[in-house]
Amino acid sequence: MTSLTPSGAFRGIWPAMLTPLNENLGINHQLFAAHATALIRAGCGGVTAFGTTGEGPSFSMAERREALEALIKNGVPASQIMVSTSCAALPETLELTRHAVQLGVHGCLMLPPFFLKGVSDQGVIDCYRYVIDGVADARLKLYLYHIPQVSGVSLSHPVIATLKKMYPETILGIKDSACNTAHSVGLAEAFMKDLTVYVGFEPDLPELGRRGSTGAISGLANFMPRLVNRLVTQPDAPDTPAERERTMALIRLLDDYSLMPALKGIMAVLSGDKGWLRVRPPLVALTPDQFSALEKLVRTFGIDPARD
Repeated sequence: MTSLTPSGAFRGIWPAMLTPLNENLGINHQLFAAHATALIRAGCGGVTAFGTTGEGPSFSMAERREALEALIKNGVPASQIMVSTSCAALPETLELTRHAVQLGVHGCLMLPPFFLKGVSDQGVIDCYRYVIDGVADARLKLYLYHIPQVSGVSLSHPVIATLKKMYPETILGIKDSACNTAHSVGLAEAFMKDLTVYVGFEPDLPELGRRGSTGAISGLANFMPRLVNRLVTQPDAPDTPAERERTMALIRLLDDYSLMPALKGIMAVLSGDKGWLRVRPPLVALTPDQFSALEKLVRTFGIDPARD
């Protein structure tokens, strides 16, 4: 499977990896690499580190640098790694982006500025310019990350159009995790000619696949990579409506839980390793009773590692 489009943007599923932690809540580098390797062996085009699902902003710049280096040292090809370099402090975003490019990763995922709110379009553009101009490396491939319900800052159409015009060889795609079908379709209609639009909300993958999307950065792909891949690459297959409903059913199953601890809970169920339950504050790990209840739901749901 070719992992890149002709424009250089990624193709296929690059799971938004959960980040496993040790007892001291530091990153478990060996398990992180093993998880990435297993996902690539399952057919994923690559993996994505330190996005929202991976608790990225909860880790320091030093931790994220060390973890990326460890992934590569432990056998994960740099060219099959996407890394979110987003930090509240812009110089740290620049440093992490420069570091990732120097290591040879496929690309970087970058949020708009997410601490101050009410930021103007020009302010958002200036932040991206600060990083792109600061890296000053033709190898940089950047994906714009839209998740306003988390960041509190949107990427408007004028911002996207301006950045693409200024950096046509650098800006390759948009990850839209707003979980709003109409918004995702609007992005596809406006930009799919020049950029690849990817959605993070799995039930929207068939709709975007019909409009030219070629992959996804997905949280559910941590344990259902094959199913997620089929949703976007085979949007009109006979089984797609049922498989889309299956993802919706799983999402509904998690409604009563905080999402990242619950996703880690599913990993703990499927792997038999309760170490996956650990999260970095401010997230709170599932209690034993919550995990027990979730485990029953997951086993009843029936995730099939060989097909899902």
